Amino acid sequence: MRTVTDVRADFPVLRRKVDTGQIIYLDNAATTLKPASVIDAVAGYYSEVSANIHRGKHILSEEASEEYERVRAQVAAHLGVAPRNIVFTTNTTAGLNLVASGLPVRPDDVVGMPVDSHHSAQLPWRSRCRIAWIDAGDGQMRGDDFVRVLDRRPAVMVFTACSNVTGHCADLERLVPMAQRAGAYTVVDAAQFAPHRPLRVLPEMDAVAFSAHKMLGPTGIGVLYLSDRLIDAMNVPPMLGGGTVDWVVDTEFRIRRAPYRFEPGTPNIGGVYGLGAALRYLDGIGAEALRDHDERMLKAALSEAEARPYLTVLGGYSAENRAAIVSVVVAGVDEPSEIARCLSDSYGVMCRSGFFCSQPYFQRYGHPAAIRIAPYIYNTEEEIGATFRALDSVYHVLRRG
Repeated sequence: MRTVTDVRADFPVLRRKVDTGQIIYLDNAATTLKPASVIDAVAGYYSEVSANIHRGKHILSEEASEEYERVRAQVAAHLGVAPRNIVFTTNTTAGLNLVASGLPVRPDDVVGMPVDSHHSAQLPWRSRCRIAWIDAGDGQMRGDDFVRVLDRRPAVMVFTACSNVTGHCADLERLVPMAQRAGAYTVVDAAQFAPHRPLRVLPEMDAVAFSAHKMLGPTGIGVLYLSDRLIDAMNVPPMLGGGTVDWVVDTEFRIRRAPYRFEPGTPNIGGVYGLGAALRYLDGIGAEALRDHDERMLKAALSEAEARPYLTVLGGYSAENRAAIVSVVVAGVDEPSEIARCLSDSYGVMCRSGFFCSQPYFQRYGHPAAIRIAPYIYNTEEEIGATFRALDSVYHVLRRG
């Protein structure tokens, strides 16, 4: 089994030094660093192939097409679905918008979602339908509130598989079938779940979206699973053109079958190469080892935070069914962005501050902006301890009074 030290050697950015010395990268809920194998895969496409996919009959186009479809099948195998149900998008946001714009929903239709949903999971529906919010004050959807929303016969239920604020994971195996039995289409935002836990599509899931860049892959490439029943229900895709049609004459055109009808124009082929390399890299670590490390990082961060009275952990201190994402409110500091800047410039600690694209959650429960500490496979317990000691020093300088 590979050690964390072995893993760290694979990430070129971790060799970089700033004025304070070695960096501590804890902004992984925003985007992860990339191992050399992923960088090489993307660079290899551009340096050795660099051709467009599909329809081309020359060697380079066929090589690119074969790898593109091989990665589609690789993703499908990870999710336990057929390749025809896997659409490559630019990111999670694009995937969720594609679903929202494609379903024939009406302005008076109800869409249920938890209050801690990411803006990308909220806004595509808020501009089209009525939203029924589900309480998630402790980081988990309240069961009675969930049932209350189901009683309203929602057209769609949106699930946050893992909160990017609290790290808490939803009980999808229990909740998603309940939603489908109530007649709703089920849409899962898995952007934070996929990097931390094995992601398998349940039969009752209609759409699942996630991004490569949060799980060691390149930016600009996302994955969208669509169920057969959702594909059948969706309108003509909002973007048409090259790659989406089988035949075009002056009086009509024929749309291609899924998934190609949802992939207009030239896609991010290099990104797909990188996604395949990222999945192979994570497979090399193994799901059990990844989860064990994730749990150690989470417990270390929660323990450090709980020992400091000036910090409040959003979502509480339980580590049960939770990914290594810890957001803390700092008492007596009005602007946490100043903390993040000081941690970076004075201690080499890279973390995020703000509302993490989930402002309704902060508004509903009266929380000010926070600091988010989100470790991943290349972080260590020593780095977690050093981060909180740095936070102590910054807090004593910036606190009011």
